[in-house]
Amino acid sequence: MINTLLGKVFGTKNEREIKRLLPRVAAITALEPEMQKLSDEQLRAKTDEFRQKIADRLSRFGAGNGTQALVSSAEAENEPDPERIKRAEKEQYDALQEVLNEILEEAFAVVREAGRRVLNMRHFDVQLIGGMVLHRGTISEMKTGEGKTLVATLPVYLNALGGRGVHVVTVNDYLAKRDSEWMGQLYRFLGLSVGVIVHDLDDQERRDAYAADVTYGTNNEFGFDYLRDNMKFDAKDCVQRPFNFAIVDEVDSILIDEARTPLIISGASEESTDKYARVNRIISKLDKGEETPGAPGEPSTYTGDYVVDEKHRPHCRSRELGAQTPRRNRHQGVRTLPSRRRVRGQRWRGDHR
Repeated sequence: MINTLLGKVFGTKNEREIKRLLPRVAAITALEPEMQKLSDEQLRAKTDEFRQKIADRLSRFGAGNGTQALVSSAEAENEPDPERIKRAEKEQYDALQEVLNEILEEAFAVVREAGRRVLNMRHFDVQLIGGMVLHRGTISEMKTGEGKTLVATLPVYLNALGGRGVHVVTVNDYLAKRDSEWMGQLYRFLGLSVGVIVHDLDDQERRDAYAADVTYGTNNEFGFDYLRDNMKFDAKDCVQRPFNFAIVDEVDSILIDEARTPLIISGASEESTDKYARVNRIISKLDKGEETPGAPGEPSTYTGDYVVDEKHRPHCRSRELGAQTPRRNRHQGVRTLPSRRRVRGQRWRGDHR
């Protein structure tokens, strides 16, 4: 009751957050007449202008646009302090976010005008708000038909200006291909490269797609590429580059529903699997026995070469070797235990087929 009254007086948290963004929406709209006067070449040149501003701001870190030179080569050879590198990375990231925040209004105005010219779709004010929310790393909840695909172009373009790549994560290959071709027209018009990760690409094709300014793909493809890269023996063979910024489409499906199914990948075994086939051939030549429970305090008595555990099939239980001396079976190469002997100790579990 009290929360309801406070919400009516002061507004909900969501309403207050939107109210804070309205002045920036007005600033973007005020730039629209200026952008409409620019030619296609002049509008495209805005991308180079933004990139130069970012490069100038990051130059004090020894890093240009798209690079991450945090330490000198001499320091790298001397194994610099990891904590110092971590602090330098944080400072460089903060400087990048600062300059992106400064050019946000003008960059969004450029994307809005490019969308009108290339796609014949103009971003509405509510879509500008959605783009700013996504740029801040929070969730923008929009209904079907409100233009989520178009909204994503705003923060994607802004964060791709740093030259470190942006991932757009979709739920299936169809959407990845469709959006990369559809929205890719806008990005290419503004001078950005676009890649798409789908099934059946070789390593070089994936490497080229990840090297693009904007990369579309599914959560499974991105996840499996990450796992495969961590199995590579040489860093030069990896296809992904350091992560920068990502937009997740249908975030509830990907980060909640899809996340319940783990991605599992396996590599070549270091040990030979031939021993399993050999053991399987041996087991078929052994004599099946039974387990007879002993008196209280006494161990069970076993017959034959092995007994089957009916509860935990298809596994079986064999008698522990202990200190007993095996005898050679009539089958060549098969060594078994003496029959009808009482044994003590832990049982061995093997595969029985």
